[in-house]
Amino acid sequence: MKASAKVFGSFATVRLVLLVIELLLMTWFIAALPFVNAGTIAGVFICLLLIFLTLKCKAFKSFVKKTCTTAAGKGVVITVCIILAVALVYIVLLNVMMLRAFANKPQKPNVIVVLGCQVRGDRPSKMLRLRLDAAKELLDEYPDVKCVVSGGKGDDENISEAECMKNYLVENGISADRIITEDKSTTTFENMKFTFEKLDELGISRDITIVTDGYHQYRASLIAKEQGAGEITSYNANTEFRHIASHWVREWLALTKFFIFGT
Repeated sequence: MKASAKVFGSFATVRLVLLVIELLLMTWFIAALPFVNAGTIAGVFICLLLIFLTLKCKAFKSFVKKTCTTAAGKGVVITVCIILAVALVYIVLLNVMMLRAFANKPQKPNVIVVLGCQVRGDRPSKMLRLRLDAAKELLDEYPDVKCVVSGGKGDDENISEAECMKNYLVENGISADRIITEDKSTTTFENMKFTFEKLDELGISRDITIVTDGYHQYRASLIAKEQGAGEITSYNANTEFRHIASHWVREWLALTKFFIFGT
């Protein structure tokens, strides 16, 4: 009886710890609101599923046992387990590659490429400002290096992202003649394609240091390689903590799309 009580107590403790972790993780995804992307939705859904399974673990275990009483049911359970195991390995590998790209700092940049994101009116959004602040750090450290600011104009923006980025850098002490504007792109693919066209026109080699959020570096580097980049290094902007989880999961989805469709 005592042994049984101890086991039950241990199980209850483990379940409580799991619930706390799952709730905290879901709170992290929800903290990104009102901003919502595919990563936010996927993250909240996964957390809700995990919470449900943790709360109903006994019923779920009983359901699996009942399902496995037939050959067909056992086959379904084994197939689902294999799919989940493969998915887990895939996600781990993605994270390893994303972290490797995140840590790929330059010894000395050849040219800096800042990837755009939303402009609010004619001023940078907070995420874009953080990217520009990171670019300024690098430009201050290497005063002979030029910078490409890459991003077109959205329907809800008064000016192009590239123009906004150039204005911000000039306002913060970076000479305008060090800044090359690429103001036609609307995707990361176009960022790289049009940036390399600019560099080729100016006779600058395609060795680039990409300035963007850390979670975005791996996909950006893959697209850059696809577009004929030379050596690629990374310099990361500070991402707001509340956005990291949703953007990181979104990047898993974007990378999967890239691997399947090449865009």
